[in-house]
Amino acid sequence: MGEIILLRHGETAWSRDGRHTGRTDLPLTDEGRRQAKAAGALLGELPAGTPCWTSPAQRAVETAKLAGLEPDGTDPDLWEWDYGGYEGITSAQIQTQRPGWFLWRDGVVPGGPAGFPGETVEQVGERCDRVIARVLPLAAEGDVVLVAHGHLLRILSARWIEQPPVHGSRLKLDTASVSRLGFEHEIRVITGWNQVG
Repeated sequence: MGEIILLRHGETAWSRDGRHTGRTDLPLTDEGRRQAKAAGALLGELPAGTPCWTSPAQRAVETAKLAGLEPDGTDPDLWEWDYGGYEGITSAQIQTQRPGWFLWRDGVVPGGPAGFPGETVEQVGERCDRVIARVLPLAAEGDVVLVAHGHLLRILSARWIEQPPVHGSRLKLDTASVSRLGFEHEIRVITGWNQVG
């Protein structure tokens, strides 16, 4: 069995500033491009033709290419959590209106100037389940690489180990980090987490 290798995209201006960045399609910063190149060294020597999919967001596609990957395409299920009316806002700003607010427990509100409908953590978990169902047969043949976003990959990892999506809240994930999901005695496990170059 292979591993599912997860690469979070490099830094953007909003990720640097702690702003919720779901569907807004921002480019990498200069630091994000440096991080993406450094992440390539953490991926090791992947065989030519290793399956790789990215989120449709330019920050994920660019990270993959700078890391030396050759994506097979984009997967809309790898988009980041749709933060609805909290898109582009920091947690501190939200807490001025909703004291004690915590994304993983309290969720998002719909709307905002960009008109994003928003998603629950369970809805993101359903998208992650679809991704896992698609890549699991490929992992039987070798490694698979997914390049996406912080919260999405945390939820996907929780679902990989058959935990509720909200358990992703306990998995910190830095920009341009590499993590690995695999197997031990046919049980799905996390084999490496949050490595940064």
